[in-house]
Amino acid sequence: MNARQHTDPHYEAELKDLHLRLLEMAGFVEKQIANAVQALVERDEDLARLTIERDHVVNRLDVEIDEQSIRLLALHQPAARDLRLITTALKITTDLERIGDLAVNMCERVRELNTEAQLKPYIDIPRMAEVAQKMLRESIDAFVREDVDLALQVCREDDEIDELNGQLFRELLSYMMEQPASVTRAIRLLFVAKYLERIADHATNIAEMVVYMVKGKSIRHLDHVPQSV
Repeated sequence: MNARQHTDPHYEAELKDLHLRLLEMAGFVEKQIANAVQALVERDEDLARLTIERDHVVNRLDVEIDEQSIRLLALHQPAARDLRLITTALKITTDLERIGDLAVNMCERVRELNTEAQLKPYIDIPRMAEVAQKMLRESIDAFVREDVDLALQVCREDDEIDELNGQLFRELLSYMMEQPASVTRAIRLLFVAKYLERIADHATNIAEMVVYMVKGKSIRHLDHVPQSV
């Protein structure tokens, strides 16, 4: 994070604590994604169920960070970059909470898939999850470090997820055409891939908000990701 000097040390401490809480929430959400994929690959019913049950932690952190951000806005009436930082934190928690929900959705599909024989080796989905988790980590790092270049890199990485999702869709479509009995399992795997694609979209949202926070410029509706801002 770029150094900021404030006359109120309590205010400075609150801003630092806001960053730490966001890091805690992002780290927990990333772990939820990892657990969901592990539960899929290892057909681990207990891990899938535990991951679903732990969603309440994500919801609690979402509420706490929102309350802290609103308190900072009300008590200190920040301006300029501090205002953008706090409002960005409010938006980031929304994306993180939705990522947590998507990890839960993955585990629900995992529990359904575990009731039937495995359709195919799980190679594409773990790769998609790896890219999505990387994008999430980088987007949060970009927020903490106020790193526009890293944020733009995250936006560009979204294309890799889309490509992997397209490859998996074509493969599963072949399964469904050749093996009608596989349709239900294939559709559930397509849902899992879609959830991972949406996780990457949320990471991209966070990265785009970082650009706005640092530069005061929106890149959300551009046709392509700029090389610099």
